[in-house]
Amino acid sequence: MNGKMTILACITGFLLDCIFGDPVWMYHPIRVIGNLISVLEKGLRKLLCSRIPASEQRKKNKREVLAGGILWILTVSLSFLVPAVLLFAAGKVHPAVRFLLETFWCYQIFAARCLVGESRKVYQKLKEDDLSGARRAVSMIVGRDTENLTAEGVTKAAVETVAENTSDGVTAPLLFLLIGGAPLGFLYKAVNTMDSMLGYKNEKYLYFGRIPAKMDDVFNYIPARLTAWFMIVAAFLTGMDGKNAWKIYLRDKRKHASPNSAQSEAVCAGALDVQLAGDAVYFGKVYKKDYIGDAIRKIEPEDIIVAYDDIDLEVGQIRVRRKGSAGGHNGIKNIISHLGTNEFPRVKVGVGAKPQGGDLVNHVLGHFSKEDEKKMDEVLDEAVAAVETIVTQDVDVAMNRFNAKKK
Repeated sequence: MNGKMTILACITGFLLDCIFGDPVWMYHPIRVIGNLISVLEKGLRKLLCSRIPASEQRKKNKREVLAGGILWILTVSLSFLVPAVLLFAAGKVHPAVRFLLETFWCYQIFAARCLVGESRKVYQKLKEDDLSGARRAVSMIVGRDTENLTAEGVTKAAVETVAENTSDGVTAPLLFLLIGGAPLGFLYKAVNTMDSMLGYKNEKYLYFGRIPAKMDDVFNYIPARLTAWFMIVAAFLTGMDGKNAWKIYLRDKRKHASPNSAQSEAVCAGALDVQLAGDAVYFGKVYKKDYIGDAIRKIEPEDIIVAYDDIDLEVGQIRVRRKGSAGGHNGIKNIISHLGTNEFPRVKVGVGAKPQGGDLVNHVLGHFSKEDEKKMDEVLDEAVAAVETIVTQDVDVAMNRFNAKKK
């Protein structure tokens, strides 16, 4: 009976997370685990490592590994036993009380809605062309230094962390919760939290965090691969590049220091036809990383904006068009020929018709009169504004704003 109730609690908790997201209004149990890790780290460092002189570095390194191992055992033991005892006591009161408590804990353990929400914040800032805001938003979900990231770097960091944390925050918790209920779910979150806090390869944690980092690799080995396989299926079902997702997964799934991280990252890179990973900066130090995926996404015609002269418009006029024929303009003919389509936005700048009996080339390449030169100075500023409007808003907005002028 308890097994069925546990599965039901797990499913209900997952649905609650999808609907409402993380209950930030109350103290989260993962913060309790984090505080426990901090207290144990401080105590074990003082007890086992602080009295070893600097001259005995090798001995100190071994002690730090030992201290990290003891911390791992104590943390996972308490993270499993405390909720197990509380659930047992709740069951003695009434099975419904146990079910409600386990459901709420399962709800807290999942992080699907939170992952979506935090990544959307990054996306929104990038859409608003707020690079500094995007850097701050992505810094909340990644461990690398973000202050010098470009817009592309921010995007890559967000995609990589969503890919990896789909396993850490959704697949793995779901797997452990279904196997052992909330106690095993909290045990997994303890393992994951220790890796997040201690699993750095810097001077402070290179040895102390070694066992926590390795054990996180062990616990995530199966979930990471399940996540990758589900993502490949999802790529096919949603019309993404499933074939390339499978190809890049097979080729690049081991291109990471962790045996697990590149699994889902490789699938995402392939499905999106983009290149992820590469060098990253952590705590001011550059870490060399292999690239994952291929930068094969071609530039779309809609990404191209063409501005050109038009003798059919009077001097001082501009016209914005979403698409259209060359209209006898050799330069536009050439662009259409190379792109294979005439569906790209353009800004036409009027230079006036050639004088009757005059030469077209001399007219286009010649000098403007003083009066027309003044008009051209003004219209070129408008053309620049029209291009900016197309880039930051939409072609239709630019057409409505600029085509109504100077008719």
